[in-house]
Amino acid sequence: MAEIYKSRAGAEKIRSRYREVLGSWPVPSEHIRIPTREGETFVVASGPADGPPLVLLHGSGANASTWRGDIETWTTRFRVYAVDMPGEPGGSTPSRPDLATDAVASWFDDVLDGLSLQSTSLIGMSLGGWVALDYTIRRPARVDRISLLCPGGIGRQKVGWLPMAFLLGALGTRGKRRTARMVTGLDTPSMASALDDVTLTFAHFKPRTERLPVFPDSALRQVQAPVQVIVGDRDVMMDSSETARRVRLCIPTASVTVLGDTGHAIVGHADTILHFLAGRTDLN
Repeated sequence: MAEIYKSRAGAEKIRSRYREVLGSWPVPSEHIRIPTREGETFVVASGPADGPPLVLLHGSGANASTWRGDIETWTTRFRVYAVDMPGEPGGSTPSRPDLATDAVASWFDDVLDGLSLQSTSLIGMSLGGWVALDYTIRRPARVDRISLLCPGGIGRQKVGWLPMAFLLGALGTRGKRRTARMVTGLDTPSMASALDDVTLTFAHFKPRTERLPVFPDSALRQVQAPVQVIVGDRDVMMDSSETARRVRLCIPTASVTVLGDTGHAIVGHADTILHFLAGRTDLN
């Protein structure tokens, strides 16, 4: 099993920061550890126990802390499960299932079974959006609704930012923070803490380096669940215009929003997502 951190000391810095975030979770929560074929998966569960289920899947180099600004909104209606995906800097196994196979969907089968969920709504961001869409295509009966934020696997995956990131890396912590700002688009004072977390993580974490498999038109046309897609027009990692175009072509019933002056990180849209997941159309 590949080591996902650059050093033990770096891994502990990331884990320490994650413990701080979990200790100040905005709503009452419980921590669940689910055995899966890939290893143990860590889940943060919040919201009313009898609420309809909603599972959250974060992006690469992240964990359940991705959702701390949104969780209060979503738990007003749903029982929310923030899943730490395997191979990422959270509380789950470091195993990285092969994205080109059924392995990720099989892992997620185990997660839903461990949570006693026959079906659920999904929110996925970036890599998590790829996982959510892959699962929707492979296991349509288990997905009620799906909200995709800057998802991978639809539009072209960009690499033009990599040379600049390499140059900035030579500037130490200051350069790493500038890279994090460039990649995420988090450049406002209110996002300073989130940007700090991204900078810390990628100083010590080894992300996946393979390109995400692209879903063919035939696979996208199979999607029957209601779909919401939100992308940013300044995303340097994914081709947002191509994502929007292909979704509109292949899933004509989908709700597609291209946000102006927005990068890869889609934040501050919890209410819009809640209305979609609740089946609301009056505020679209």
